[in-house]
Amino acid sequence: MSFRNSYGWLDRSLHRMAFATPSAQLGFADLERKLFRRELDGVRADRPLFVTGLPRAGTTILLELVSRAPSVATHTYRDMPFVLAPLTWGRFARRFRKSGAPRERAHGDGIQVSMDSPEAFEEIVWMAFHRDRYRGPTIAPWERIGDDEFAAFLREHMRAVVAVRRRDKPTASRYASKNNLNIARLPALLERFDDAVALVPFRAPTQHAASLLRQHRRFSEMHDSDDFARRYMAGIGHFDFGHNLKPVNFDGWFDGRDVSAADDLAFWIAYWCATYRTLLRASEHPRLHLLSFERLSAAEGLQPLAAAAGLEEADLAAHAALLSPAATRDVDTSSVPDALLDEAEALHRALGERCLLRR
Repeated sequence: MSFRNSYGWLDRSLHRMAFATPSAQLGFADLERKLFRRELDGVRADRPLFVTGLPRAGTTILLELVSRAPSVATHTYRDMPFVLAPLTWGRFARRFRKSGAPRERAHGDGIQVSMDSPEAFEEIVWMAFHRDRYRGPTIAPWERIGDDEFAAFLREHMRAVVAVRRRDKPTASRYASKNNLNIARLPALLERFDDAVALVPFRAPTQHAASLLRQHRRFSEMHDSDDFARRYMAGIGHFDFGHNLKPVNFDGWFDGRDVSAADDLAFWIAYWCATYRTLLRASEHPRLHLLSFERLSAAEGLQPLAAAAGLEEADLAAHAALLSPAATRDVDTSSVPDALLDEAEALHRALGERCLLRR
């Protein structure tokens, strides 16, 4: 999906306005709860599902899968750009509702998206309350989520997303998000939202790191040629690649490094190790579930995933075709220290032993 072709002058102007005024959006959200009180009555959004992991781990496909369940509601592209007030924007935007055939997303990975595709916009809520955390070259992990005002707002936001999706999907009752930066908040997020479930996919480290490197180079080129694309991704809290890159600094792994090193495979393998070492420690939490993307795409049965997510297996199995086998490529690891490769492989084996889907 080309940013140049998908966002005209008016769209870009609306996005600039929305991204520049987070405090105004928060005010609209407060007003929305009063204006749509009747529509929000009876919407609880209990048992939220948080899909998270390093980008390129299969989080998009996993969200696509769970979003097909009758009970699940997610953000979609229709919520942009006024994400914090989805009911108000949804009512207004219906008058100008766009359709059109799905198109390949900006990642160039074959995944087709449309205006109704689920997408990752939850980080906008976090940025509205915690903007200082995004000012440096990295993002520090959350040790706890102690802000009651923020937690209440996020829960109300979940209710609003469920309510707006109910307009087209009356069975919706549970909020689900794909937010890769939630890796920086587990298990604090699960402690704060004590009915939530986290689904955390992972991939074989060299394949995963190589995919991350390709996307970083792709988005760096895109950001060089289209500044709106860079500001758009930063505005929705995607600091995964390109000139927006802000790694999560797990255990200080980034200390002494620079983002210029992100053009090397070793950088991404080190990031992979730091991330999944942290998530492996967190996986003892009973509501945090690790999933091997390779095993998920080859799974003959989805019962363990359905049980963990609190969904019906039949609802997932009906859309199992989304889970195409993970592509593998030859990866030149000659520039990567052997010790780092050994660490990554050992960690991958340990993740497999804690994985929700067994061989």
